Amino acid sequence: MSTPLLVEALAALAAPAVAGAGLLGLRLRRCAAAAAAREAELRSRIGELQQERDELQRTASCDPLTGVWNYRHLQITLDKEIERARRAEGADERRPLALLMLEIAGFDAVVAEHGRSRAGAVLRDLAQRLAVEIRRSDTLGRYGGEEFLVLLPDTGAEGAVQVAERLCWAVRRHRLLDWSAPAPAPGHSRLRGRERRAGDNGLTATVGIAVMPRDGAHAAVLLRAADSALGEARRAGGDCWRSAPAEAAPEPTEHAPRPGSVSACVGGATLTSAGRARTAAAAAATVVARDGV
Repeated sequence: MSTPLLVEALAALAAPAVAGAGLLGLRLRRCAAAAAAREAELRSRIGELQQERDELQRTASCDPLTGVWNYRHLQITLDKEIERARRAEGADERRPLALLMLEIAGFDAVVAEHGRSRAGAVLRDLAQRLAVEIRRSDTLGRYGGEEFLVLLPDTGAEGAVQVAERLCWAVRRHRLLDWSAPAPAPGHSRLRGRERRAGDNGLTATVGIAVMPRDGAHAAVLLRAADSALGEARRAGGDCWRSAPAEAAPEPTEHAPRPGSVSACVGGATLTSAGRARTAAAAAATVVARDGV
């Protein structure tokens, strides 16, 4: 067979193979494009699902009325902080944990004067105000009703007292949403059996303090100690704080005020204007010192 004929024969035999390779390449490119589009669609869907998951987690952990953490999140966080403190204690480190149980009094008058819907807005506004008074590493959550729980990692008894003083002061001086006008005439608005004065919102905070390990090393024990201290503060008249009764409780020093010395209980000596100014300045200095700014 001559060379030209051989070339023509080979070309005729190779033509189907070349055409098949072209079709195969086209199919591969189409498959790759479809796979890329499918991957992009899956990535977009995964991003949407992650956003929905995060939203569900946030919703499941937040109190719907006040916007702060709810009881479930408080339980989880308290267990984590106790475990972290135990591990640090095993490593010969000192990482105390303070627990504040705070109760707001005076909301009956808010409900009577503004209704439950407005009272809920007032409680939400006050909860957000209290959240500003603590560090980012601290946790504030609604324990139930008008009760809140504050977890203070790496905070001992003296630091817990300072925070309790500041929270009591913040509640007492917080401006209610639509009570910014001067006090009404006598007989129109009475809070706890007394007339509301200008600048007086009628709300008070009562705080019970428990500190780990002084008052216990388990969540239930600490909560019971804080609740007992809250009961002592409530029996003292409210608008004050009390520490959990413990034999090993340290004596107050000149840097740690005695229970209720600044947030005077009802029936005790109230602060003068100068005393209030000193308390506000001390609270501001405490925020700076605790946040390390």
